[in-house]
Amino acid sequence: MKKILIVFSVILLVSCTGKKIPEIGQYTIDQFYKNVNIGFSAFSPDETKLLVSSNETGIYNVFEISISDGSKKQVTNSTTESFFAVDYVHGTNQILYSADKGGNENDHIYLLSEDGTTVDLTPGDEVKASFNGFSKDKKIMYFSSNRRDPQYFDLYKMNVGEWKEELIWENREGLQYSGSTRDRNIIALAKPITTSENKLFLYERLTGKTIEVSEPDKPGSYSASGFSNDNASFYYTTDIGKEFTYLMKYDIATGGREVLYETDWDVSGVWFSENEKYKIIGVNEDARIKLKIIDQSTGEDVVYPEIPGANINNLAISESEKYLLLSLGTSKTPGDLHLFEFGGTEMKKLTSNLNPEIKPADLVEAEVVRYPSFDVLEIPAIYYKPLTATKKNKVPALVMVHGGPGGQAMTYYNPIIQFLVNHGYAVLDVNNRGSSGYGKTFYKMDDRNHGDKDLKDCIWGKKWLQGLEYIDTAKIGIIGGSYGGFMTMAAMTSTPDEFKVGVNLFGVTNWLRTLKSIPPYWASFRDALYTEMGDPFTADSVRLYNISPVFHGQNVKNPVMVLQGANDPRVLQIESDEMVEAIRANGVPVEYVIFPDEGHGFVKKENEIKGYSQILTFLDKYLKGTGEEL
Repeated sequence: MKKILIVFSVILLVSCTGKKIPEIGQYTIDQFYKNVNIGFSAFSPDETKLLVSSNETGIYNVFEISISDGSKKQVTNSTTESFFAVDYVHGTNQILYSADKGGNENDHIYLLSEDGTTVDLTPGDEVKASFNGFSKDKKIMYFSSNRRDPQYFDLYKMNVGEWKEELIWENREGLQYSGSTRDRNIIALAKPITTSENKLFLYERLTGKTIEVSEPDKPGSYSASGFSNDNASFYYTTDIGKEFTYLMKYDIATGGREVLYETDWDVSGVWFSENEKYKIIGVNEDARIKLKIIDQSTGEDVVYPEIPGANINNLAISESEKYLLLSLGTSKTPGDLHLFEFGGTEMKKLTSNLNPEIKPADLVEAEVVRYPSFDVLEIPAIYYKPLTATKKNKVPALVMVHGGPGGQAMTYYNPIIQFLVNHGYAVLDVNNRGSSGYGKTFYKMDDRNHGDKDLKDCIWGKKWLQGLEYIDTAKIGIIGGSYGGFMTMAAMTSTPDEFKVGVNLFGVTNWLRTLKSIPPYWASFRDALYTEMGDPFTADSVRLYNISPVFHGQNVKNPVMVLQGANDPRVLQIESDEMVEAIRANGVPVEYVIFPDEGHGFVKKENEIKGYSQILTFLDKYLKGTGEEL
């Protein structure tokens, strides 16, 4: 990788009030990707180390971090595929990690021994496997796999040391595995009806008995959130009778129900420490996750030192219930691991993942804003204003659209956003109708209406930007990935005069093909997806054709950029190929970047640097206007 040098652009613009704008450091894409992403997986059995995944080598590998001094040791040395840490194998010097092939999402579980030898525990070209934890005595590993039937995931176990799989639950009815008791004798199963409605069951393996937890006369959302250690209680969230999800406790023996926690936002779920000393409740509060940690021995909330403006990316409590580990970041800094010892007063920072060449003061704090859409519906969004933007120094802007359908823009650190804002682009990350986190009514508003009212929400976001005195109103583009990529291309084909450019990252452009070719292991979710989007094998195909941008490429007037992974199992490369071809046939500038070793999203730093630097070049040329005139 080439040597990375810091580049400072000294800006001394004078605003209309006569005040000077502070000097702002402007950074290269290489510098942004010298930041490190770390994902926590497990405490070591003696609780002296942390098992993590880190991309500091340019690709994800497994590392260990010392709790005493924060020192880091690299465990795997992959240069081609990302390796993600899973867990320690207790009583041995072995580690489990997972990996797929080039982003194809067929993850396998691997056993790494101390001498460096690796064994694929879940082999098979089309097999996808997920780790489901160890038994309490750590002698049995559980995992789910679609080995028997590519469409459905069964539950297996392996005895540690023998590593021979044994099928313990066969998923003949195409349900979704949603957790189990520690002994795996009671399994939670979900049956999606729509993307906002499902049924929830408990299956007892020893008796073959199935209990429906969802109430048949009260349709809605039911989501499993775990079991008590004694197998007596089951926890779940639901939105029955309420706008937001709340936490319920279900007595397995009697069928009794109790509301445990509710608030004016979606309750994400509940988690317990090893011996249930601590209870953790998560709440999705206005684009960030907040925690309520309760010491169940006293009933009191656990107070720990909070970092101003920090978002919680991940958390864990050690098996001894001595340590609380938090991954905390801000919209200006990537997540760092912090360790808190219960009963203490200090938070110990174990990592520093922001490139030291970058000053946080040069980056932009995310701001939650709201604006009225075409029908006066209030649309929430995350806004990033360049520090250099003034009435005299007007800046171009981008409307960004998240993935989904049903995703959510949040206030977490996003390197591509900070990179673009640092280079003078305002970004409005829209939570259009149909986004999660703002109640079930808002979530359902785009059902069978995709590319219409949700797109208008984005267009009215553009109008909101145009109302800001420091925005160049003639230079506003749209950008998005996956479902957001579809929205980008829907904008460029159905409302071709609205946005000056479009940047489509692996976006759906042919709903007929996408819905027919979804991966086989999505079978349990297929009907729910068809209910929301439309069934391509029925008369719905007419509407799906009409909203598919690839069939309307002749309408595109303004420049487009497309980025695509060749191994994407969700949005096949042929969709982007055909979309690009349709635009080129219309004589409109289009730039196309294909990564042969990526899937649905890019994880290799080399590819991210290449792709995102080209996005800036494209925007500078066709939106900001520093190159070819529009």
